[in-house]
Amino acid sequence: MPVEEFVAGWISGALGLVLGHPFDTVKLLGFFKGMSFPIASIAVVNSVLFGVYSNTLLLLTATSHQERRAQPPSYTHIFLAGCTGGFLQAYCLAPFDLIKVRLQNQTEPVAQPGSPPPQYQGPVHCAASIFREEGYRGLFRGAWALMLRDTPTVGIYFITYEGLCRQYTPEGQNPSSATVLVAGGFAGIASWVAATPLDVIKSRMQMDGLRRRVYQGVLDCMMSSVRQEGLGVFFRGVTINSARAFPVNAVTFLSYEYLLRWWG
Repeated sequence: MPVEEFVAGWISGALGLVLGHPFDTVKLLGFFKGMSFPIASIAVVNSVLFGVYSNTLLLLTATSHQERRAQPPSYTHIFLAGCTGGFLQAYCLAPFDLIKVRLQNQTEPVAQPGSPPPQYQGPVHCAASIFREEGYRGLFRGAWALMLRDTPTVGIYFITYEGLCRQYTPEGQNPSSATVLVAGGFAGIASWVAATPLDVIKSRMQMDGLRRRVYQGVLDCMMSSVRQEGLGVFFRGVTINSARAFPVNAVTFLSYEYLLRWWG
């Protein structure tokens, strides 16, 4: 199993994370809160995404990353490989994403004399508190919504990227830097537009249980949200998600492509 894709995914994920973290937290209440933790964790999850995607495509088509420009895989294979990567990424991501969301939504200031301390002192304390108060399953709160979000949308993500690269690249050649940046950026937007409804549900379920249990599951969370706020609730945050998605994924794909070319 080639490991270059996993390493390239980790590095490109870290670069994208640094660029996109402020945008990711604007829709919440922190700004750079919780950034050190994702650098060490979610970037690793990104390596799972790209590594699983590339190796699944290798199994389906028997072509390496370097050979795919001369022998392009079908869009069906790309979608299936993307869905596989998205599903496994979501499973690995769930506890890390939960901790990130809890830390970002923590509004208490740093403890001042006479004021109560923040609920969570950091990612390790947050994880331990969730485990103590909500059990092992609490660390995977929102995981089903995360898997439902990522499995099809990652397939859309890679199809959009490959389709745009093929459209603007002569047959058999590697796409230019400009093409990779544009294709990666629009792939990010396409996937986040599709993902935003379940991202809203995922975040609500991750915060559920912080004070008291509100939702009985993904479907109950959806129905309750619609009853209280209407269908527009599913598109909350789509603008900031799209604004974040373009530069983050443009940089992610550019660094990923050039790292693999360098190693190839």
